[in-house]
Amino acid sequence: MNHDAIIISGVSKNFIIPHEKQDTLIEFLSDPFSSRKNETYPALNNITLSIKEGETFGIIGNNGSGKSTLLKIIAGVYEADRGDVVVNGALVPFLELGVGFNPELTAKENIYLNGTILGMSRDFLTKKIDEIITFADLGRFVDLPVKNFSSGMYVRLAFSVAMMADANIYIVDEVLAVGDVNFQQKSLTLFRDLQKQGKTIIFVSHSLTQIESFCTRTAVLHKGEILFIGDTKEAITMYKNLNAAL
Repeated sequence: MNHDAIIISGVSKNFIIPHEKQDTLIEFLSDPFSSRKNETYPALNNITLSIKEGETFGIIGNNGSGKSTLLKIIAGVYEADRGDVVVNGALVPFLELGVGFNPELTAKENIYLNGTILGMSRDFLTKKIDEIITFADLGRFVDLPVKNFSSGMYVRLAFSVAMMADANIYIVDEVLAVGDVNFQQKSLTLFRDLQKQGKTIIFVSHSLTQIESFCTRTAVLHKGEILFIGDTKEAITMYKNLNAAL
């Protein structure tokens, strides 16, 4: 029987959105703080779910439903305002890929930089560097500063570095949509291999076809709350009905 890889208990997260309104310069200079107000935006409200070891668990919802916020809390990027998250195992988040890159450094130099941030040794990266470059389809651009890369090249490089990290749990947020068709197919094959290895994958995508293909269970998020957790086909049907009613 599989144990829980991730346990999320009563997680809530609010963001404070500041608003400023000064009608005239004189009003601002006379009392610069009088018209400032803060709005509280509830990104997540009392989220509770568990994900089994070796499970590929889908999360779907419209933009603003709280998907990315939830993933960042699981990954430790954000702290929850309330509730607890337990992660049993090493986790690699495929979120905001390339955020640790230095644009002035070459692709090769950034492989070492980003790989070290992800916990890989220099010796390991040296052994894997040709594989990373080949997977990213960079070839002759490997000694070019990444500030000159297209957005597609940038994300392909970041994805190819992150995939080398050895983990039990992978968080995947729309990254299978990056790159051209060939790169997407290679990425899909990679995650199929991770499934076969019994890795735990949290999979977020607007592609319902990919969600149905990869995930046995799926959660539907709407306005920061879970509407459904269960069979993926049922989740997709609920999501479609929800959008039809909007």
